[in-house]
Amino acid sequence: MKNYVINIGRELGSGGRAIGKILAEKRSLKYYDKELINIAAQKSGLSKEFFEKADENADHNVGGGIFGLRFPFYPTDIMNNNVLNNENLFKIQSDVVKELVENDSCLFVGRCTDYILRDNPNCVNVFITADKKDRITQIMKNYEISAEKAEELMIRTDKKRAAFYNYYSLKTWGAAKSYHLCINSSTLGIEKTVEFIDHYIDLKLKK
Repeated sequence: MKNYVINIGRELGSGGRAIGKILAEKRSLKYYDKELINIAAQKSGLSKEFFEKADENADHNVGGGIFGLRFPFYPTDIMNNNVLNNENLFKIQSDVVKELVENDSCLFVGRCTDYILRDNPNCVNVFITADKKDRITQIMKNYEISAEKAEELMIRTDKKRAAFYNYYSLKTWGAAKSYHLCINSSTLGIEKTVEFIDHYIDLKLKK
């Protein structure tokens, strides 16, 4: 099989990251999540803080310059009138993603990689959701916060991810037609969900 890519979108607390890690290990895939920020920073010569801030402000600042400020950064091929904006940062990350998949089969969690690799025929795009109660319970455990705080974080994070994805992909985050497979991890549990996705990948890529 040629190099292939698994792109996982997920709701906070759905177990998407855990599923991605297990699946990547099971299939011997290179795994990337927020590591892409570090790689993009290294390749561009920019501080990773710019990429992190772009993420943090995605829900209300997608498409605009970070904090509305101007930065005199070079080289000029990543600049637009000397404004370091989110589109330029997204372009840098997109180039990193495309470069990574040239050399290895990969699994990406988030980062809008299904859109970035939309012309790659060897991609499987998966979205993972879970029941609200299970999501809140998992968030409480992961962040050691109350149920109320967990629900607030869940709503805020989903909003941010949706804004980022919808802006760059011109599709709808979490909508079935945006992916090859949507699955509720509450139905089967983490391990069985991994097995289900693993089987689906074989079926899709060998069709």
